[in-house]
Amino acid sequence: MSTTFDNGSLGLYLIAGAVILFVLIQSIFFLVKAWKQGKKLGLDKSKLRNAVTSSALFTIPSALSVLATVIALAPALGLVIPWVRLSVIGNLMYETTAAEAAMEAFGHKGGIANAVTDPTVYAGIAWVMTLGICFSLVILPFLAKPLHKKFMAASNKEKVNEDEDEVSETKPKRTIGEFINKFATPAIFIGLIGAFIAVAIAGQGSTKEPKELDGAGVLSVCTLIVAIVVSILLEILVKKLKLTWLEPFVMPIGMIVAMVAAIVLYNVLPADIATLEWRG
Repeated sequence: MSTTFDNGSLGLYLIAGAVILFVLIQSIFFLVKAWKQGKKLGLDKSKLRNAVTSSALFTIPSALSVLATVIALAPALGLVIPWVRLSVIGNLMYETTAAEAAMEAFGHKGGIANAVTDPTVYAGIAWVMTLGICFSLVILPFLAKPLHKKFMAASNKEKVNEDEDEVSETKPKRTIGEFINKFATPAIFIGLIGAFIAVAIAGQGSTKEPKELDGAGVLSVCTLIVAIVVSILLEILVKKLKLTWLEPFVMPIGMIVAMVAAIVLYNVLPADIATLEWRG
Protein backbone atom coordinates (compact mmCIF):
# COMPACT_ATOMS: atom_id res chain seq x y z
CA MET A 1 0.00 0.00 0.00
CA SER A 2 1.24 3.49 -0.85
CA THR A 3 2.41 5.55 2.07
CA THR A 4 1.06 8.74 0.55
CA PHE A 5 -2.44 9.76 -0.39
CA ASP A 6 -4.45 12.71 -1.64
CA ASN A 7 -6.18 14.56 1.20
CA GLY A 8 -8.32 16.37 -1.35
CA SER A 9 -9.53 13.35 -3.32
CA LEU A 10 -13.00 13.12 -4.83
CA GLY A 11 -13.97 10.34 -2.41
CA LEU A 12 -13.21 12.50 0.64
CA TYR A 13 -15.15 15.43 -0.83
CA LEU A 14 -18.16 13.18 -1.51
CA ILE A 15 -18.14 11.92 2.08
CA ALA A 16 -17.78 15.49 3.38
CA GLY A 17 -20.55 16.68 1.07
CA ALA A 18 -22.91 14.01 2.43
CA VAL A 19 -22.19 15.08 6.02
CA ILE A 20 -22.65 18.78 5.24
CA LEU A 21 -25.85 18.03 3.30
CA PHE A 22 -27.25 16.18 6.33
CA VAL A 23 -26.42 19.16 8.57
CA LEU A 24 -28.10 21.59 6.15
CA ILE A 25 -31.23 19.43 5.86
CA GLN A 26 -31.40 19.16 9.65
CA SER A 27 -31.07 22.95 9.99
CA ILE A 28 -33.81 23.59 7.42
CA PHE A 29 -36.05 21.02 9.12
CA PHE A 30 -35.82 22.75 12.50
CA LEU A 31 -36.16 26.18 10.89
CA VAL A 32 -39.45 25.14 9.29
CA LYS A 33 -40.67 23.54 12.53
CA ALA A 34 -39.78 26.66 14.51
CA TRP A 35 -41.53 28.91 11.97
CA LYS A 36 -44.71 26.80 12.14
CA GLN A 37 -44.60 26.76 15.94
CA GLY A 38 -44.20 30.54 15.98
CA LYS A 39 -47.26 30.97 13.76
CA LYS A 40 -49.18 28.55 15.97
CA LEU A 41 -48.31 30.71 18.99
CA GLY A 42 -49.67 33.75 17.15
CA LEU A 43 -46.38 35.53 16.51
CA ASP A 44 -46.41 38.20 13.82
CA LYS A 45 -44.64 37.32 10.55
CA SER A 46 -42.44 40.41 10.81
CA LYS A 47 -41.19 39.22 14.22
CA LEU A 48 -40.49 35.79 12.81
CA ARG A 49 -38.56 37.29 9.90
CA ASN A 50 -36.56 39.49 12.29
CA ALA A 51 -35.71 36.44 14.41
CA VAL A 52 -34.51 34.52 11.34
CA THR A 53 -32.52 37.53 10.07
CA SER A 54 -30.86 38.22 13.42
CA SER A 55 -30.02 34.53 13.83
CA ALA A 56 -28.46 34.44 10.36
CA LEU A 57 -26.40 37.56 11.10
CA PHE A 58 -25.31 36.07 14.43
CA THR A 59 -23.74 33.14 12.56
CA ILE A 60 -21.39 35.40 10.58
CA PRO A 61 -18.76 35.75 13.36
CA SER A 62 -18.80 31.99 13.88
CA ALA A 63 -18.45 31.46 10.14
CA LEU A 64 -15.41 33.75 10.05
CA SER A 65 -13.84 31.81 12.92
CA VAL A 66 -14.52 28.55 11.10
CA LEU A 67 -12.98 29.94 7.91
CA ALA A 68 -9.87 31.09 9.76
CA THR A 69 -9.48 27.69 11.45
CA VAL A 70 -9.95 25.80 8.17
CA ILE A 71 -7.25 27.98 6.59
CA ALA A 72 -4.93 27.33 9.54
CA LEU A 73 -5.38 23.53 9.39
CA ALA A 74 -5.50 23.19 5.59
CA PRO A 75 -1.69 23.02 5.03
CA ALA A 76 -1.49 19.86 7.16
CA LEU A 77 -4.90 18.22 6.70
CA GLY A 78 -6.28 19.69 3.52
CA LEU A 79 -9.73 21.26 3.38
CA VAL A 80 -11.98 18.23 3.89
CA ILE A 81 -11.41 17.20 7.52
CA PRO A 82 -11.28 20.76 8.96
CA TRP A 83 -14.35 21.68 6.90
CA VAL A 84 -16.38 18.70 8.16
CA ARG A 85 -15.21 18.97 11.75
CA LEU A 86 -16.02 22.66 12.07
CA SER A 87 -19.30 22.41 10.16
CA VAL A 88 -20.71 19.86 12.62
CA ILE A 89 -19.30 20.67 16.07
CA GLY A 90 -15.98 22.14 17.09
CA ASN A 91 -14.03 25.35 17.53
CA LEU A 92 -10.66 26.93 16.89
CA MET A 93 -9.07 26.09 20.23
CA TYR A 94 -10.12 22.47 20.37
CA GLU A 95 -9.51 21.52 16.73
CA THR A 96 -5.99 22.95 16.49
CA THR A 97 -5.00 21.64 19.94
CA ALA A 98 -6.34 18.14 19.19
CA ALA A 99 -4.73 18.05 15.74
CA GLU A 100 -1.34 19.20 17.03
CA ALA A 101 -1.42 16.76 19.95
CA ALA A 102 -2.21 13.87 17.61
CA MET A 103 0.51 14.95 15.16
CA GLU A 104 3.05 15.07 17.96
CA ALA A 105 2.01 11.62 19.19
CA PHE A 106 2.47 10.20 15.69
CA GLY A 107 5.86 11.90 15.35
CA HIS A 108 4.72 14.22 12.58
CA LYS A 109 7.27 17.01 12.28
CA GLY A 110 6.37 20.61 11.62
CA GLY A 111 2.90 20.66 13.20
CA ILE A 112 0.03 22.12 11.23
CA ALA A 113 2.43 23.83 8.80
CA ASN A 114 3.48 20.54 7.14
CA ALA A 115 1.21 18.30 5.09
CA VAL A 116 0.31 14.91 6.54
CA THR A 117 1.07 12.41 3.77
CA ASP A 118 0.75 9.13 5.70
CA PRO A 119 -2.86 7.83 5.51
CA THR A 120 -2.54 6.06 8.87
CA VAL A 121 -1.43 9.26 10.59
CA TYR A 122 -4.13 11.23 8.78
CA ALA A 123 -6.84 8.79 9.91
CA GLY A 124 -5.48 8.83 13.48
CA ILE A 125 -5.59 12.63 13.61
CA ALA A 126 -9.15 12.64 12.26
CA TRP A 127 -10.23 10.12 14.93
CA VAL A 128 -8.62 12.14 17.73
CA MET A 129 -10.31 15.35 16.56
CA THR A 130 -13.68 13.62 16.22
CA LEU A 131 -13.81 11.34 19.27
CA GLY A 132 -12.53 14.02 21.63
CA ILE A 133 -15.34 16.45 20.84
CA CYS A 134 -17.98 13.69 20.96
CA PHE A 135 -17.70 13.48 24.74
CA SER A 136 -19.51 16.81 25.00
CA LEU A 137 -22.49 15.31 23.17
CA VAL A 138 -22.54 12.36 25.58
CA ILE A 139 -22.10 14.42 28.75
CA LEU A 140 -24.40 17.35 27.96
CA PRO A 141 -27.75 15.50 28.20
CA PHE A 142 -26.86 14.49 31.76
CA LEU A 143 -25.05 17.60 33.02
CA ALA A 144 -26.43 20.54 31.03
CA LYS A 145 -29.60 21.07 33.06
CA PRO A 146 -28.10 20.81 36.58
CA LEU A 147 -25.08 22.93 35.56
CA HIS A 148 -27.39 25.55 34.02
CA LYS A 149 -29.38 25.72 37.25
CA LYS A 150 -26.20 26.19 39.28
CA PHE A 151 -24.94 28.92 36.92
CA MET A 152 -28.27 30.76 37.11
CA ALA A 153 -28.43 30.43 40.89
CA ALA A 154 -24.86 31.76 41.19
CA SER A 155 -25.60 34.70 38.85
CA ASN A 156 -28.81 35.58 40.69
CA LYS A 157 -27.04 35.39 44.05
CA GLU A 158 -24.27 37.72 42.86
CA LYS A 159 -26.86 40.17 41.53
CA VAL A 160 -28.76 40.18 44.84
CA ASN A 161 -25.53 40.78 46.78
CA GLU A 162 -24.59 43.68 44.50
CA ASP A 163 -28.05 45.26 44.76
CA GLU A 164 -28.13 45.00 48.54
CA ASP A 165 -24.46 46.06 48.82
CA GLU A 166 -24.07 44.03 51.96
CA VAL A 167 -20.75 43.93 53.76
CA SER A 168 -20.26 40.92 55.99
CA GLU A 169 -17.33 40.04 58.21
CA THR A 170 -17.97 36.31 57.79
CA LYS A 171 -17.39 35.14 54.24
CA PRO A 172 -20.28 32.92 53.02
CA LYS A 173 -19.52 29.44 51.77
CA ARG A 174 -19.07 29.43 48.00
CA THR A 175 -21.26 27.00 46.05
CA ILE A 176 -19.96 24.82 43.22
CA GLY A 177 -21.94 26.91 40.73
CA GLU A 178 -20.28 30.11 41.93
CA PHE A 179 -16.86 28.48 41.80
CA ILE A 180 -17.35 27.28 38.21
CA ASN A 181 -18.87 30.59 37.11
CA LYS A 182 -16.23 32.81 38.70
CA PHE A 183 -13.04 30.79 38.61
CA ALA A 184 -13.07 27.48 36.76
CA THR A 185 -14.42 28.65 33.39
CA PRO A 186 -12.17 31.75 33.13
CA ALA A 187 -9.17 29.69 34.30
CA ILE A 188 -9.75 27.04 31.62
CA PHE A 189 -10.10 29.72 28.93
CA ILE A 190 -6.95 31.55 30.08
CA GLY A 191 -5.08 28.24 30.15
CA LEU A 192 -6.02 27.51 26.53
CA ILE A 193 -5.01 31.01 25.43
CA GLY A 194 -1.75 30.65 27.38
CA ALA A 195 -0.96 27.44 25.51
CA PHE A 196 -1.29 29.19 22.14
CA ILE A 197 0.84 32.10 23.33
CA ALA A 198 3.52 29.68 24.57
CA VAL A 199 3.62 27.94 21.18
CA ALA A 200 4.08 31.29 19.40
CA ILE A 201 6.93 32.31 21.73
CA ALA A 202 8.70 29.02 22.44
CA GLY A 203 7.10 26.35 20.24
CA GLN A 204 9.49 23.80 18.75
CA GLY A 205 9.21 23.50 14.98
CA SER A 206 10.84 21.24 12.44
CA THR A 207 14.65 21.21 12.45
CA LYS A 208 15.06 19.75 8.98
CA GLU A 209 16.15 21.72 5.96
CA PRO A 210 14.74 23.65 4.23
CA LYS A 211 13.13 25.54 7.09
CA GLU A 212 9.36 25.25 7.28
CA LEU A 213 8.72 28.43 9.33
CA ASP A 214 6.65 26.42 11.79
CA GLY A 215 8.57 27.14 15.00
CA ALA A 216 8.76 30.14 17.33
CA GLY A 217 10.42 33.06 15.61
CA VAL A 218 9.95 36.58 14.32
CA LEU A 219 6.85 35.79 12.28
CA SER A 220 5.07 33.84 15.04
CA VAL A 221 5.67 36.57 17.63
CA CYS A 222 4.71 39.37 15.22
CA THR A 223 1.52 37.51 14.33
CA LEU A 224 0.72 37.06 18.02
CA ILE A 225 1.32 40.76 18.75
CA VAL A 226 -0.87 41.87 15.84
CA ALA A 227 -3.71 39.58 16.97
CA ILE A 228 -3.50 40.90 20.56
CA VAL A 229 -3.33 44.57 19.52
CA VAL A 230 -6.23 44.27 17.06
CA SER A 231 -8.36 42.43 19.63
CA ILE A 232 -7.66 45.02 22.33
CA LEU A 233 -8.45 47.91 19.98
CA LEU A 234 -11.71 46.29 18.92
CA GLU A 235 -12.67 45.63 22.55
CA ILE A 236 -12.02 49.31 23.34
CA LEU A 237 -14.22 50.34 20.41
CA VAL A 238 -16.98 48.01 21.61
CA LYS A 239 -16.92 49.50 25.13
CA LYS A 240 -16.34 53.16 24.28
CA LEU A 241 -18.80 53.38 21.38
CA LYS A 242 -21.16 50.74 22.75
CA LEU A 243 -20.92 48.72 19.53
CA THR A 244 -22.41 45.55 20.96
CA TRP A 245 -22.92 44.12 17.46
CA LEU A 246 -19.14 44.17 16.95
CA GLU A 247 -18.29 42.06 20.01
CA PRO A 248 -18.85 38.62 18.37
CA PHE A 249 -16.55 39.68 15.49
CA VAL A 250 -13.55 40.57 17.68
CA MET A 251 -11.87 37.15 17.68
CA PRO A 252 -12.39 36.27 13.98
CA ILE A 253 -11.30 39.74 12.86
CA GLY A 254 -8.20 39.53 15.06
CA MET A 255 -7.34 36.11 13.61
CA ILE A 256 -7.80 37.15 9.98
CA VAL A 257 -5.88 40.43 10.38
CA ALA A 258 -3.03 38.52 12.08
CA MET A 259 -2.90 36.03 9.20
CA VAL A 260 -2.78 38.84 6.65
CA ALA A 261 -0.08 40.57 8.71
CA ALA A 262 2.03 37.40 8.69
CA ILE A 263 1.84 37.22 4.89
CA VAL A 264 2.68 40.92 4.51
CA LEU A 265 5.59 40.76 6.97
CA TYR A 266 7.02 37.69 5.25
CA ASN A 267 7.13 39.58 1.95
CA VAL A 268 8.22 42.96 3.37
CA LEU A 269 10.87 42.07 5.95
CA PRO A 270 14.40 41.10 4.89
CA ALA A 271 14.61 37.35 4.29
CA ASP A 272 17.06 36.69 7.13
CA ILE A 273 14.72 38.43 9.61
CA ALA A 274 11.43 37.03 8.29
CA THR A 275 12.74 33.46 8.45
CA LEU A 276 14.54 33.84 11.80
CA GLU A 277 13.42 31.16 14.27
CA TRP A 278 14.90 30.57 17.70
CA ARG A 279 12.87 27.37 18.13
CA GLY A 280 12.96 25.99 14.61
